[in-house]
Amino acid sequence: MRLENKVALISGGARGMGAVEAKLFAREGAKVVIGDVLEDEGKQTEAEINEAGGQCLFVMLDVTSEENWNQTVAATVARFGKVDILVNNAGIFTLGNVEDTTVEMWDRVMAINGKGVFLGTKAVIPEMRKVGGGSIINLSSVAGLIGSARAAAYGATKGAVRIFTKSTAVQYAKEGIRANSVHPGIIDTPMTVPTILVDDASREAQMERTPLGRLGQSEDVANGVLFLASDESSFMTGSELVIDGGLTAQ
Repeated sequence: MRLENKVALISGGARGMGAVEAKLFAREGAKVVIGDVLEDEGKQTEAEINEAGGQCLFVMLDVTSEENWNQTVAATVARFGKVDILVNNAGIFTLGNVEDTTVEMWDRVMAINGKGVFLGTKAVIPEMRKVGGGSIINLSSVAGLIGSARAAAYGATKGAVRIFTKSTAVQYAKEGIRANSVHPGIIDTPMTVPTILVDDASREAQMERTPLGRLGQSEDVANGVLFLASDESSFMTGSELVIDGGLTAQ
């Protein structure tokens, strides 16, 4: 019960990594709100958590909308009384070098991966201030640490998330609000299957790139996010938690 008596808001919580995080948080005692544009999957995840004895609320959330964020935070407080934890998990992946990236592609990935993190953070800070602090966890990527030949726009957004997290950390530390970023490597999720892990050969190639010799699983990342959400990480803020099987150590 590492999150007992805490309330967590997770964007992109309907499926994949976000759903795994939500279920883990609920098992650890948190009351969980998941926000997503995927209504059917979101309601299914909500039902699974509640049927397992947890407490979960699904809210429709477009992370690019400030109004949606404010409504989601208000719904969280109305149902559970406060917000202690924000996981900015929602994101999309795009492939393309600089010349292949259209302005429309750039704007879309920036809006979801970058603006979405900013709006979520802005929306929860007043509520965290009311309870004397909180933990914000922003999902970045190894692409926010090293360059990529195939993901110009995506890498740019994840680098932005990394530095925005540090700015948030130093601005709000004195109010007890912590902010840390998580940098997964190649994780086997619904987002990577149609883009990176498209067949057996591509899977094998990614495993060969990774010193630990396997693909990451959503649970690998969720356990790190849980640590940052809990009081066990109370002396961490502005930090980068890299969960990549050793990929960036080379």
